[in-house]
Amino acid sequence: MVALTQTTELVVGVDPHKHTHTAAIIVASTGGLLTDLTVSADPDGFESLMTTVQRYSGTRCWVIEGCGQWGRGLAAWLMARDETVREIDSPRRAARRMGKKDDTIDALRAAREAIGRNNLAEPRGLGDRQALAMLMSARRSAVQMTGDTERQLHAAAATCPEPLARRLRGLKTHRLVTLCAQWRPTGDNVTQSIAQTMRRMARRILELRAEAFAYKQRIEAWVRVCRPDLLDLVGVGPITAAQLLMTWSHRGRFRNEAAFAMLAGVAPLPASSGLITRHRLNRRGDRQLNAALHVVAIQRQRHDARTQAYFEKRRAEGKSDREIRRCLKRYIARDLFRVLEKTA
Repeated sequence: MVALTQTTELVVGVDPHKHTHTAAIIVASTGGLLTDLTVSADPDGFESLMTTVQRYSGTRCWVIEGCGQWGRGLAAWLMARDETVREIDSPRRAARRMGKKDDTIDALRAAREAIGRNNLAEPRGLGDRQALAMLMSARRSAVQMTGDTERQLHAAAATCPEPLARRLRGLKTHRLVTLCAQWRPTGDNVTQSIAQTMRRMARRILELRAEAFAYKQRIEAWVRVCRPDLLDLVGVGPITAAQLLMTWSHRGRFRNEAAFAMLAGVAPLPASSGLITRHRLNRRGDRQLNAALHVVAIQRQRHDARTQAYFEKRRAEGKSDREIRRCLKRYIARDLFRVLEKTA
């Protein structure tokens, strides 16, 4: 593990926003502030920021808070110019004295916190990975909207007038959506208005399902072209494989499999005190990646003989299925990371 102070002389902390970016330039060895400035979040602003930074001699490292969000444009611009760029998560709120907060304080805090860390994350790759991330985001939105609309339709079916409710009572979601989408409203004005609304909701559900399925097909085609080896692993489907590739991004981004497991939220955290030695559940990290590993664990528990034998062994030790699954997810993270790194 190498501290930032051993490899660079200047640290540029950046607090990015949609329209502006605020930067603070500090001396790596002392943490002393040299200058700060706010520029527009566009290439002209990036050029202005670079011009200011180049006034100070010495090796430099850019530390950007949130390279996957508003800082992505600046990170890509800098990496295209062979600048050293690292990503840092949101600074600790406890460090704010008397509730102070503004963009300059946040930029300075990001730079100074980076000095005290031995390892900083590299920004995720762009190009193909960026296209995949957009597909995954659009599919996730379509799936979430489908679920929301289905729940609204169920609520409407339970509270609609009796002439409509008696036809819908006890129906499962699939049959309910199909029936409502085919309705030809009759009856009084109130009944017709409610039926028309429910028909629109049902048809929206069908459209969202078709949209989500189209995204899934494109994601699967992308994965089969780029990393078909992932689909050969037990329990790994196209959506899970895509999530793994999005988070992993490229070889060398993670220093080892333990860092990958920590980001996935499957590395148990030590919580020992006094005579008690124990670990607690890690609820941080990338929750989408954690959910993908959970899917793999469930599938292997159902279909993989080795995993089933592992469950029987740990049950004999007195562990619950939930505890066993947590252990299993840590092993799965190790195996998947080795596959990603080996065949990249």
